[in-house]
Amino acid sequence: MKLNGVELLHVSLPLVSPFRTSFGTQVARDLLLLRVDTDAGEGWGECVTMADPRYSSEYVAGAADVLRRFLVPELAAAGPLDATRVAEVLAVFKGHRMAKAALEMGVLDAELRAEGRSFARELGAVRDRVPAGVSVGIMDGLPQLLDAVAGYLDEGYVRIKLKIEPGWDVEPVRAVRERFGDEVLLQVDANTAYTLADARHLARLDPFDLLLIEQPLEEEDVVGHAHLAKLISTPVCLDESIVSAQSAAAAIELGACSVVNIKPGRVGGYLEARRIHDVCRAHGVPVWCGGMLETGIGRAANVALAALPGFTLPGDTSASSRYYTTDLTDPFVLEDGTLAVPEGPGIGVTPDPDRLAAVTTHREWLPA
Repeated sequence: MKLNGVELLHVSLPLVSPFRTSFGTQVARDLLLLRVDTDAGEGWGECVTMADPRYSSEYVAGAADVLRRFLVPELAAAGPLDATRVAEVLAVFKGHRMAKAALEMGVLDAELRAEGRSFARELGAVRDRVPAGVSVGIMDGLPQLLDAVAGYLDEGYVRIKLKIEPGWDVEPVRAVRERFGDEVLLQVDANTAYTLADARHLARLDPFDLLLIEQPLEEEDVVGHAHLAKLISTPVCLDESIVSAQSAAAAIELGACSVVNIKPGRVGGYLEARRIHDVCRAHGVPVWCGGMLETGIGRAANVALAALPGFTLPGDTSASSRYYTTDLTDPFVLEDGTLAVPEGPGIGVTPDPDRLAAVTTHREWLPA
């Protein structure tokens, strides 16, 4: 394929309800979409950066800038397009994994659409439906939390993830367990909010039979996670610390985790995500697919990834209605606790032009 250019679309999509974590509260998802135009057709990518660098060092305006000034020109100068070469071509630039992932996704989508192959088939999916979990943000009080969890269980979600932070951890977990019982698959996500000095406190979560505690310490503190894993019985899952197959292998070797959350944007793309899956599977470490409040574009690709054999735990692959009143694509609908894996070429979905136009705040064409 030959690259004709890339269109950057800045989108602001209101959330159904505010989503609060330890790094802030979102009322709308401000994100960057990529339309990759080639001589064989077009593909779509979704950049999972946030508006400001609170969760990650990357952010929307920065991703747009690095795409405009460096990544797209470098890819255009590399000759014929092949999705498997994108990471290699862009490796000359350090970091910016989320921007690189969005560009690789768009190229891969265009390539697979042109060849009539699906993301799921390309990545190695073994299921046509995947179990769906839901992430529950920090609430103002326990009654609101319990009402929210009850609603999600009534909708059919098979796993509940609670966001936690100091001052909102043991009691919310206790309340959910007391209200809904031990049969509910329950896990917590700390988003790096604790230190190793909190190990004794985090051990108070052990009696609640959690699936895992996700990223309790700072992302660079892999050794600290290895120490923590020896001090608590709740399985430690790494998220932000895992940025590549190499880092996953190192964390497993150190004993820093017994579960891994794979977010394609965080690791530089779906092809690297598949490599991390392969490394974890070879070591007997279960993985699951994390979420970044994606639209239907990113959700379609995530669902395809979650259908790989090593994804043995329900991921954050919620239905579209969990976050958006109206998604950019045909909505993903929960049925019997699962979402269908798209079967069409590429990611299997396309944004509705009218819906996209209604929430697009800026467009920019980057010629090859």
